Amino acid sequence: MASESAESKIARGARSVTVAVLLSRLLGLVREQVLAGLFGAGFQMDAYVVAYRIPNLLRDLLAEGALASAFVTVFSHYKERKGLSATWRLAQKALGTILVLVSAIVLLGEILAPLLVKLLAPGFSSSAKWRLATNLTRIMFPFLLCASVSALLAGMLNTFRVFFLPAVSSAVFNFVSVSTGVFLYFWLVKTHIPPIAGMAIGVVLGGLAQVALQVPALYRRGFRMRLSFGLNDPGVREIFRLMLPMVIGLSAVQLSVFINTYFASYCGQGALSWLSYAFRVMYVPLGLFGVALSVAVLPVASAQVARGEFEALRKTYVSSLLMALSLALPSAIGLLTFSRPIVKLLFERGRFGPQDTLNTAVALSLFALALPAYASTKVSTPLFYALKRPRIPMISSFISVSINLFLVWLTVKSLGFRAIALGTSAGIWAQALFQIFFLSHLIKELNWRDFSRGLIRLISASLLMGALAYMIEGKIFLLQGMKLLLGTLGVISFCGGLYFGLVALFGPKEGLYLFQSLKKRR
Repeated sequence: MASESAESKIARGARSVTVAVLLSRLLGLVREQVLAGLFGAGFQMDAYVVAYRIPNLLRDLLAEGALASAFVTVFSHYKERKGLSATWRLAQKALGTILVLVSAIVLLGEILAPLLVKLLAPGFSSSAKWRLATNLTRIMFPFLLCASVSALLAGMLNTFRVFFLPAVSSAVFNFVSVSTGVFLYFWLVKTHIPPIAGMAIGVVLGGLAQVALQVPALYRRGFRMRLSFGLNDPGVREIFRLMLPMVIGLSAVQLSVFINTYFASYCGQGALSWLSYAFRVMYVPLGLFGVALSVAVLPVASAQVARGEFEALRKTYVSSLLMALSLALPSAIGLLTFSRPIVKLLFERGRFGPQDTLNTAVALSLFALALPAYASTKVSTPLFYALKRPRIPMISSFISVSINLFLVWLTVKSLGFRAIALGTSAGIWAQALFQIFFLSHLIKELNWRDFSRGLIRLISASLLMGALAYMIEGKIFLLQGMKLLLGTLGVISFCGGLYFGLVALFGPKEGLYLFQSLKKRR
């Protein structure tokens, strides 16, 4: 029987992740809708955004970023070269070591929470808002430990080409966190404790549920929780060696988030909330294809590098990039042209008013500009890790931060919170182009002719779809209630059908790859 191609493996993995991520992102939107309805864009919500961002910055930096990528790279190498027994021993030592080190970070975070809030949001003029953010930070800091363990477990499962379960664990996190938060809200509202604390407790319980979901699947594959501290183990040291430049690179990304939060805290009440809601909406399509492809590409690319199959690696990269852009481009144009009806439909209720809708929609439109660049980095970055060249993504991250900082500093007085969304998008584009340029020199002889042809067709189909959406947007935005829901869903469905119809007629074939069923192996 013919072996399954790398592109098919990536598409199959990405499809399974996409289904799980769709569920997760939908539940994530429900979570944001609950927050918007119960807390609006004011005092408690601004404090929550800052408090959640502190452990979340460290999670992105240590757990779901550098740690996950470095671990999958080394774990895949052990599995290909040293056998399953040695691979499980590495996993046990890595997990034990991470538990000890991250526990120390969590303890330090609990102590330094007041200082961290002041550093991240110095514009909190109210001491009550600062105290609330500090308390919420302390409640949520243990989430970092849950996220770190979950990232390692997910990496193990991904190496065995189990993608759906780790991805759907995020949906479990969102479900547990929002249900716990809502339950505690109605209890805490009768007390002197701020009800937003219930949402913070839900974050930690959601993290625990995320870990618990993945453990049985690993046990079925032979993993046992015989943990030990293995900082001197060669495999563990290799993980940390690969992590170091990734941490430095990701620290630049987190520095960008810090910069954005710093400036947004001076942009008036609600600015942090508008930006947070907008980024959450933008993250739905990014999660559906960008994150899914990133998860699916890394183990395939790592295995190809370990076997010396560089011609296959070139084909994998070009196909994966077109797969990502085939969804990123229409999503970007769709959000850009239809941001007002989408935000109104999702959030305008309870304490979230019409002005909040307009401000959030502006931020969403500016964030949407970066979707193609975000998707490109999600495909490019895993290849640098597979090639064990993590310094290049590190450098690209610092370029991104520099451009973001310069633009925000230059325009924040005139544009307010809009400058933050614009600077973020510009920085991500610089990062994506830098990575593509260096990757083309690293693996050479990439088929840029076919890529360019495919890209032109994707852009053309996206622009035609966007023109139609733009002509209808104003009428849909004036609708209310069920008419708004049906109108928005109808336009999105029709425009999506038009776009994929054009792709089916004119190509490229990668534009439909994620939706095709795998052919039976011959």
